[in-house]
Amino acid sequence: MEWLSSLGFFGSVLRVLILIVEVIIVFNLLILVHEWGHFLAAKWRGLKIEKFYIWFGKPIWKKTINGVEYGLGSIPAGGFVALPQMAPMDAIEGQVADRESLPPITPMDKIIVAFAGPLFSFMLACVFAMLVMWVGKPDRVTRSTTVGFVVPGGEAAKAGLKAGDKILEIDGTPVTSFDAPLDSVMERIPFSQGPTIKFLVQRPGVAEPILIESGFTVQPGGWLQRTGLRRVGIAPESPFKVGDVKENSPAALAGIQKGDIPTHLNGEPLFTPSAIGFVFDKDPAAKIKLTVKRGAETKEVELTSRTPDLPVGYDEELTGMKYESLEEETKTLIYPNWWTSVKQSATMMFRTIKGLVTPGDSIGFEHLSGPVKIFNIYYTLFQEENGWRMVLWFSVVLNVNLAIMNLIPFPVLDGGHIVMGIAEMIRRRPILHMKWLEVFQIACALMLFGFIFYVTWFDSWDLLGNGKKDPNANVKYEDIQFLPPKE
Repeated sequence: MEWLSSLGFFGSVLRVLILIVEVIIVFNLLILVHEWGHFLAAKWRGLKIEKFYIWFGKPIWKKTINGVEYGLGSIPAGGFVALPQMAPMDAIEGQVADRESLPPITPMDKIIVAFAGPLFSFMLACVFAMLVMWVGKPDRVTRSTTVGFVVPGGEAAKAGLKAGDKILEIDGTPVTSFDAPLDSVMERIPFSQGPTIKFLVQRPGVAEPILIESGFTVQPGGWLQRTGLRRVGIAPESPFKVGDVKENSPAALAGIQKGDIPTHLNGEPLFTPSAIGFVFDKDPAAKIKLTVKRGAETKEVELTSRTPDLPVGYDEELTGMKYESLEEETKTLIYPNWWTSVKQSATMMFRTIKGLVTPGDSIGFEHLSGPVKIFNIYYTLFQEENGWRMVLWFSVVLNVNLAIMNLIPFPVLDGGHIVMGIAEMIRRRPILHMKWLEVFQIACALMLFGFIFYVTWFDSWDLLGNGKKDPNANVKYEDIQFLPPKE
């Protein structure tokens, strides 16, 4: 849909509207299927069904069909099926008919109806996973575990980690990639526990693996910002070449050409362009010596940075180089087994829950995300090349998360209904009188909405760029120009 932007303002507006509609359709499909599970189970068990709603709050639209009120709420966060014979949920679902006139249902009915929602979410995750196995998804994982850059003065540098080190284990857990969702360097660091993080590395030229204990930093949060996750100041290796050089730019004046492969920075091996960027971020006026390989030839150039002349007002200093990856696998599609995708998503969720309840790591409730973040992820993915494939993959993760989260034994959630049903089976009577159960459910509903507001607060602040406005954010590389020195 990128071509719509070429139609001017109205084309850009139309493109945004189409993207929003796509996101709404996918997002609400997840809600619809989950609630459909409750609906069908309630039908099967003969329960009274009063309402079937997507979203909460005052209805934007509603229509009664065969005694069931179908509607669309005004608060875009979840949905519900109003079942008066289940535990009272008036705080979420609104007032329902007189429960006293309805026949009681068995605890097993309650358990089946409650479990059906997570079951349908899990089944939908399996469907999406099978689609991903069929159409594939971009392989964006950095398979290497080699360190490409170590922040000078950072915790990893203090501990002795070096660029070129291959990380084998973190705290005794083998790692297979740098940034995969599971068993990767970037996953194990935040989930590490204790005052230090133990890295087992293989260093070039050293026969035996080396054990390095590193400290870590955690960016403090505030009432508007999330607390940061543990980090040590490293980046992965990323083989690259010069993909383009702006005319009259510092890189062009230094003699750098498209296709050159930078190999050394100030005499040290260069594994990632992040190292070049870090130098100029710290000191825009810095002069560096860059060794580049051009075919069989190797040459050393002196490089600086300066502010482009156009567009007017652009105030970031650049070298005028654009980098391209040398890793062809980043452009390929992979076709993961559907069950592996589902299992990995479940493992990710269980590790997150474990991190939330285990003291010592940096994972907290504030790092969870709500509807705003989910909406933004889908919106971003739809704009990418092969984004629709990534949408399918993310839907696997999200549906598995939805199923597991709803099974948590917290009142109001499906898991809470299941636990109360089991307790009622054991005691052979309800655990609370309907009047007190209603009060209890309302209190828990308020807590749930409070938590949703809590994570949405942080999600919204992240969406706004943590309150920071980058005046250069909308400037594309193609728009940047450097004028000749005499001009």
